[in-house]
Amino acid sequence: MAPPLSTAPAISAGTLARAPQPVLAAVGDLLLRPWEAIDAAVFLAAYRDPEIQHWHTRQPASEDEVREWFDQYRSDWAREKGGHWAVTHGGGVVGRIAMRGIDLDDGVAGCAYWVLPSARGAGVATRALTALSGWALGETGFHRLELDHSTRNGASCRVAARSGFRLEGTKRSAAVHADGRHDMHLHARVRDDGPLA
Repeated sequence: MAPPLSTAPAISAGTLARAPQPVLAAVGDLLLRPWEAIDAAVFLAAYRDPEIQHWHTRQPASEDEVREWFDQYRSDWAREKGGHWAVTHGGGVVGRIAMRGIDLDDGVAGCAYWVLPSARGAGVATRALTALSGWALGETGFHRLELDHSTRNGASCRVAARSGFRLEGTKRSAAVHADGRHDMHLHARVRDDGPLA
């Protein structure tokens, strides 16, 4: 058993798990909703895209494995360790966004995202990340959200900046991709930053 904290937790245990994972609206008729079994084919196809493969080294091999991931996503929510959403438009999946490594004591979580090739260039990731951040840093009580990406991934850097995630520095040689080790940019948005203008 962990020793008691000398400070109150930023978010009380049970705050997330006592309710179903929320559906969140984003600008431009985007909807962030939990993944469903019916999404397995489009999720698997996303990881066949060379761009997504390049930046995401963990990849499912089959629809059955995707459904296992979805089961893990539901477990993550129940255990208050993560939240994983399909980003949809008009009912169809156009991307993914997630909060991982949730730390309720400190009120900190990491964010990750990808967008299908057919939806790129339309601000989908920026709008989804902005909506998720507003929910997490607002009513839910998180204090800080972080994300990191390869310094060679200019598109992800632009999404972070447009979503109010300030560049805080470079983590040298921090991640391995298919083409070797990459330096990683660290971005963060904290509650004190206020809403995006």
